[in-house]
This record gives sequence, C-alpha cells and structure tokens, in this order.
Amino acid sequence: DRQLACLPLQSEEGKAYLAAMACGANFAWANRQLLMHGVRQAFASVFRRKTRPRDVPMVYDVCHNIAKMEEYEVDGQVQRVCVHRKGATRAFPAGNPAIPEKYRAVGQPVLIPGDMGRYSFVLVGAQGSMEQSFGTCCHGAGRRQSRTAARKSLSSKDLLNQLAARGVTIRVHSKNLLTEEAPQAYKDAQQVVNVVHNAGLAKLVARLKPVIVVKG
Repeated sequence: DRQLACLPLQSEEGKAYLAAMACGANFAWANRQLLMHGVRQAFASVFRRKTRPRDVPMVYDVCHNIAKMEEYEVDGQVQRVCVHRKGATRAFPAGNPAIPEKYRAVGQPVLIPGDMGRYSFVLVGAQGSMEQSFGTCCHGAGRRQSRTAARKSLSSKDLLNQLAARGVTIRVHSKNLLTEEAPQAYKDAQQVVNVVHNAGLAKLVARLKPVIVVKG
C-alpha cells in the first residue's frame, strides 16, 4: 500500500529524509521572518514613520508540516516516538516545557485559519490533546472542493464582488489563483473548531474576521 510507505529512522534513507526536512523547515522559518519584515516595511511606508519590531510584533509562528521526536505515554509506558504532523500542529497544554516561555503558563497557541471570506481562529492547547492525539490539533478546516472544481464553479470577477460585499480587500498576483481558494471550496472552520473545542484538544480563545487577503 503506497499510502503506508515508510522508512526506518536510523536507515541512511531515513537520516537523509530527516536532514532534508530540517533544511526545509529552517528555510520556512527564515522565509516567514522575511514576510514579517515586509509587513513592517509596508506599515512604515503607509504611516510614514519608522516601524520597530515591537511596534508590529509577531504573536506566534507555527509549523504545520513536520515530524518531531517527542515523548508520550503509550500502553502505560513513556516512549519516544516520531510524530509526523501533516496539516496539523502542536497543541500542548499549559506547563509543557516545549512551549515558548512567553506562553508556557497559558498553553501553546493554536492557529486554525479559515477561508478568505469567513473567519479564522486562535485557540490554546489543552490536556486532552496529550491523551487523545499526541499533543496535536488540526491546522485548518480542509477542502470541500478540489482546486480544479473550485475554478470551474465560480468566476474570479464574481468572487471579487462577493468578497468586496463582505468588506474584504484582495491583492492577488494571478486571478486564476483566486478561485482556487474561494470560501465555498472549504469546509466551515467554525464547525471544525467546535469539534476541537468540545473534544478537549484545544480551547477557543478568539475568532478573527478577514479584512485584507494577499495571494501569491
């Protein structure tokens, strides 16, 4: 079954995979720092004043496609396991030493982005995630339509008008990219968050409304 393909971590191929993954993760962290720098530059340009990092702080930077070695209780014994999170993120509860010190007393921030027209959510990790899902929570609601189906279901002009009516400003490099990410192409993030909250994987903190969307 190709879906069950795997590599022993101590094999040469396994070591090469982990090394390549670490390189990719480091590139992603650095890339997001540059994106944040660009945001600060934009604020400085628009408001015509020097912008320092503390003026436009980064609240949290999260990784959602990565494998990490962690310890969990399995069959009554603490074991070191490889947790591969794909489209998912850590949701450690308060007090976990792996959480950045700034958030350790409250729990790990969990970001669940929605779509361009509705809402996104901020949650905080809960103890239930350690007992049920290896300290893990989803990182999004998931698609209802494939990218191809989404492109066929709506024109970019109609989508732009739809989003404008909701008060959302769009900046997009290619309009073809826009319809792939139409709100109706995604599941309702509110329903997903309700399940996560009620299951005790993470606790809901805030719901965010989109105002500006930038698509590459």
